[in-house]
Amino acid sequence: MPTDDSPSPLDNPVWAALTGTHRPFAQFAQFAGSDADDPVAGGALAARYLPDANPFSALADPDDPRSWAALAELVGPGEVVWLTGLPTPPPGWETVASIPGVQLDGRAVPAESAPEAVRLGPADVPEMLELVRLTEPGPFLPRTVELGAYLGIRHGGRLVAMAGERMRPPGWAEISAVCTHPEHRGRGLAGRLVRAVAAVVRERGDNPFLHAAAANTGAVRLYRSMGFVLRREPVFVGLRTPDSPAPRDPETKP
Repeated sequence: MPTDDSPSPLDNPVWAALTGTHRPFAQFAQFAGSDADDPVAGGALAARYLPDANPFSALADPDDPRSWAALAELVGPGEVVWLTGLPTPPPGWETVASIPGVQLDGRAVPAESAPEAVRLGPADVPEMLELVRLTEPGPFLPRTVELGAYLGIRHGGRLVAMAGERMRPPGWAEISAVCTHPEHRGRGLAGRLVRAVAAVVRERGDNPFLHAAAANTGAVRLYRSMGFVLRREPVFVGLRTPDSPAPRDPETKP
């Protein structure tokens, strides 16, 4: 259950990130005649991350059918989009995956730099993708590294653990891609990297949070032991857009 009922960017974190810090990574669907240079002020209805950066999309208002129609038109017919929260899609949308999750507030997590950690960048992406393939911490794509700070620990020159930032709603940063090579688990590397990324987040004046699959009880237990607090229980939903886009209000366009 949420620990705070007041409105927060974390209530719709993908939308908050795409209309804020991560606007350079966003594609929008908006009202006709609106200002293309400021899609938010122009009445954007839906948005998604660039497909090679983050698989998530978002609706300005999940209860507004126009937002669903705008997203379907933005993505195209028969395509899979990922949303987070508790969305109820209109007729014609097919649910292809539904993953119960947790959203954890990290304001109480002690932040501590890790001297052995190194900053990762585009040149490290092949190694990062291989580590993700081996450990399956969640989505990580070729340009995900550009979304925030990523730190890694190497052993014998090989990347064996990493963590970084994905979504960045105003005032917050999501710690993501936390993973350790199976041969190097049990040494506390993941915890050290999470605290180190939290230190980067705090230095910027933001607060850390994270998402995890509810079924990943080991990871959730680790995060709770570090001071993360359950805020809400969203569902990560993969939805296939209708084969034929629904008619949109004549006053809107992608």
